[in-house]
Amino acid sequence: MTTELATEGPVPDAVVAGLVDGVVGGGTIVCHTPLTGGVLAELPGLVGDEIDVVFARARAARAAWEAWGVRRRCRVVLRFHDLLLRRQDEVLDLVQLETGKARLHAHEEVQGVAIAARHYARQGPAHLRPRRHLGAVPALTRVTELRHPRGVVGQIAPWNYPLELSAGDALPALIAGNAVVTKPDTETALTALWARRLMIEAGLPADVWQIVLGEGPVVGPQVVRRADYVTFTGSTRTGREVARIAGERLIGASLELGGKNALLVLDDADVERAAAGAVRACFSSAGQLCVSAERIYAHEAVADAFLAAFTARTEAMRLGAPLAYGTDMGSLCSAARLAAVAGHVDDAVARGARVVTGGRARPDLGPYFYEPTILTGVTPDMAVGAEETFGPVVAFHRVADDDEAVERANDTAYGLNASVWSRSPRRAAAVAARLRAGTVNVNEGYAAAYGSVRAPMGGMGDSGVGRRHGAEGILRFTESQTVARQRLLPLGPSLGMDDRRYAALMTRSLRAFKALRIR
Repeated sequence: MTTELATEGPVPDAVVAGLVDGVVGGGTIVCHTPLTGGVLAELPGLVGDEIDVVFARARAARAAWEAWGVRRRCRVVLRFHDLLLRRQDEVLDLVQLETGKARLHAHEEVQGVAIAARHYARQGPAHLRPRRHLGAVPALTRVTELRHPRGVVGQIAPWNYPLELSAGDALPALIAGNAVVTKPDTETALTALWARRLMIEAGLPADVWQIVLGEGPVVGPQVVRRADYVTFTGSTRTGREVARIAGERLIGASLELGGKNALLVLDDADVERAAAGAVRACFSSAGQLCVSAERIYAHEAVADAFLAAFTARTEAMRLGAPLAYGTDMGSLCSAARLAAVAGHVDDAVARGARVVTGGRARPDLGPYFYEPTILTGVTPDMAVGAEETFGPVVAFHRVADDDEAVERANDTAYGLNASVWSRSPRRAAAVAARLRAGTVNVNEGYAAAYGSVRAPMGGMGDSGVGRRHGAEGILRFTESQTVARQRLLPLGPSLGMDDRRYAALMTRSLRAFKALRIR
């Protein structure tokens, strides 16, 4: 593995001042860069009841924002799209400094947000327009479905994809006419602040999207207890707590949580192509993304060839995170994440697993670097076999046939993402349909499904509730309202009919509706 030295912070004070302009917070929080462990910036943190000030401002600004109309709101998002692509180097630097990931993986976030911005800005008016439905009595009952914004959306975003998982969810909520209060992770708040500042430059009224900073266990619940709807991305454990508070308040919530995602290599797969795809699927952002692959099930007919190709490609990866393109994998995000990843590997080895390649921390590159690691002999009793590792570690298994691959892939409480590799589209589609996962990619690791924003993305089981992307990705931020107007005759006895004659008339009508295939 070749290496490049990491680049240091901190972010200049003038840049920080521009990003936090208007952000409420009388306290101070400190964020660090994983590339050196040093201080990256000092930011304003909430103290006391300042969160109430934030939500009051958001509610006051929301009505005027809704009154703009959806097409005017969409124009703001299209301007944001253009600014994002024009000034992407600014945010790529921030993402790298805050997460430690390689620049190409940071660019995945720019791609994802730009795709979502374009899609919802173009399709938002169609998703939100009033819709006519057939009424209870055709011709007599006219029904219209309206979509109203929920109010103030509370967003709790994680550290691993600080642009995609803050702006990517905020944009459809804003297009739907909501205000948004975002609680980003403290260590990656600069990226979210940058995205908000860019939206303001694109024309967004400042109070419509606000960012609150502070310790997650303190500020996060405060957001959930004040919002009209909550979107959360993070761990399953924290997601359950968010769902509990939202349930007590009877507000909606969408939760994208953890995963223990499987990659299946069928016996007709192109081994070299699958090996190259597995490197991306397992080690992008150092494995710190919910949809990365942590388990590989390869058919025994191709297992040896695949493992050899996969190992060779893994060992050829270039490690480092300079603020430039040219490396294949960056750093883990923190000392805690490094300890968790190393702990999973050490536990597996102590219980009999074998390290094919990797398995070492790399303090020569930076404090939290860890080599991309392939393990064999992993069993369910090992932590790495059952729990989400969230790092550059994958367990390789041989299987006898497709049935065994599917059974073992589905043997988890999670159900977020999966990947199937085969030369046969029909066979791959049949296997994909049997996998218990919200998204399945064929001959790709995760990007094909995630980047196809017209289709929904989310998890089953312990991987979450609700979907981002697709129609649900914007409609979740709305309340539906049915307005039904009755014409000419009431839905009850009239024209001198008694109850019995009215009931008989409706019975005949219902039979006629069925015969006429009226839905």
